[in-house]
Amino acid sequence: MKNVEELLRSSLWGQSLTEEEMLKALAGTSERSFSAGAFICAKGEPVDYWMGIINGLGKMASHWTTGKTTSLTGISSGGWFGEGSLLKKEPRRYDVMAIRETRVAFMNRSTFYWLMDHSIPFNRYLIAQINERLGQFIGMIENERMLDTDARIARGLAALFNPVLYPGTNRLLQISQEELGYLAGVSRQRANQALKVLEDAGLVRSEYGGINVLDLEGLRRFGE
Repeated sequence: MKNVEELLRSSLWGQSLTEEEMLKALAGTSERSFSAGAFICAKGEPVDYWMGIINGLGKMASHWTTGKTTSLTGISSGGWFGEGSLLKKEPRRYDVMAIRETRVAFMNRSTFYWLMDHSIPFNRYLIAQINERLGQFIGMIENERMLDTDARIARGLAALFNPVLYPGTNRLLQISQEELGYLAGVSRQRANQALKVLEDAGLVRSEYGGINVLDLEGLRRFGE
């Protein structure tokens, strides 16, 4: 099981840092653990950290006072998030909840900005990260408006394999049907129905402890 240092050193941006820069990053990063259902960060609070998932699974969502919830995306092990909120210096505009027991790395604001000031590779990574996130959300809007539930779940699974946003994901995705439902904003029963459709199409196989992705490109194209 990874610790903070292993996460930082294995991250795409961490692999490009000098040892001095890495030591600075490590000194400014701490770890916190969250139980299933706990908020890792909440909409409206000050943004003081950049965060990365060491181990576990998070859901980015927006919870309204009316009781409505909009699921935005999942964040799996190795994924970093919150850079946009740090750069804009405004209150957080979304919630992130732990779907299962999750360990998170918190890099403080001053360290984040120090890396921006001293590392060109770190800046290049941030540009790529923000570009990928923008593409992800544009795709989600398109999927929501044009695809049925089965296809949205297929695309949601495929999104967890983005090599920039979630480089630590492997083909045996450790996610339950209930957790998949949380990510997609549907019931466990509806997620189970969608998985059967995807299994019949030869794209995934449900296994003990997770979902084995057999055809990633097929998931990305499902519903076209």
